[in-house]
Amino acid sequence: MVRPKKHLGQHFLKDKNIAARIVDSLILSSEIDQVIEIGPGTGVLTEFLMQKPIDLKLVEIDRESIPYLKDHFPTLTGKIIEADFLKLNLEDVFEGNIQIIGNFPYNISSQIFFKVLEHRNRVNQVVCMLQKEVADRIAEKPGSKTYGILSVLLQAYYDIDYLFKVPPGVFFPPPKVMSAVIRLTRNSRLRLECDEVLFKVVVKQAFQNRRKTLRNSLKVLNLPASLLTHSLLDKRAEQLAVEQFVFLTQQLENFREGH
Repeated sequence: MVRPKKHLGQHFLKDKNIAARIVDSLILSSEIDQVIEIGPGTGVLTEFLMQKPIDLKLVEIDRESIPYLKDHFPTLTGKIIEADFLKLNLEDVFEGNIQIIGNFPYNISSQIFFKVLEHRNRVNQVVCMLQKEVADRIAEKPGSKTYGILSVLLQAYYDIDYLFKVPPGVFFPPPKVMSAVIRLTRNSRLRLECDEVLFKVVVKQAFQNRRKTLRNSLKVLNLPASLLTHSLLDKRAEQLAVEQFVFLTQQLENFREGH
């Protein structure tokens, strides 16, 4: 028996109907999809993933789970990787495009998404269960207090589908919060129409002082005088859509190039 470990943020899903729903949320192509399951634990999702026509690999950091998974899924021998996903070189696992699925540990879910963003041109789809609060933030539209850095950065490159909520009672041990399942699908934007590194800087700086207007929160970036009078800077970060952050980045980029 594998014991859930607090330091790994583990809450094992017990409900097989929900597990099947999560796996069925993965939209598969006509070819064989390459799928990575993050943190399979006791294999509740793995069991359903193995019924799909996919090339599956598991990434698990819990040493107690590894022998359990090998015993229960002998056909996956050689496809169970004992590693920290955050430190894993994805090129070592698969060539080409990949899909990611998992019941993400609550304590590292945001870090997983930042890694997905680093590999956005390879990660076509992510289906995951995570803390409802984080799912809400990722899927939220501009104008909401929960809309933040992760919302903007992910929505720049992915279409987000908020699929369903999951109550605490279907986990062992039950978490103190609700969970939710979301799907991220890579959009058609190959790259932003601005410096993507500067875009990230602008977004992070804007949300660092989210109660201030952008004129004040972005002051440290030395905005050009021509931009300081723009009506967009009367707004707060949470009111801006991705395209408006792209516009701000373009203006800053043009000004810096002219100097």
